[in-house]
Amino acid sequence: MHYVEFKAAIQQHLKRKRQGATWVELRETLALPYERPCPEWTRRLEEEIGLVRRKGEGRALVWELEPRATARTHG
Repeated sequence: MHYVEFKAAIQQHLKRKRQGATWVELRETLALPYERPCPEWTRRLEEEIGLVRRKGEGRALVWELEPRATARTHG
C-alpha cells in the first residue's frame, strides 16, 4: 500500500465517521496491512488532511479530522 492509498482510505473513513476511530478500528475496518501507524505518514496526515488524535479510552488515541480540514484540502 502506498501513502496516497493510505491517506485516501483514512480520510474517506474519518469523513464518514465524524466521532473518529482508534487505530485498531481503522486497521480492521480498512484492512490495513500495518500493525502500527507509521509516524512519518501520521505527521503527513496531520499536515495534509487535518488529522488530530485525541485521548480515548485507556491508552487508545482517537483519530479524527479537524472541523475545518475539508476546507483545507480543497484550497
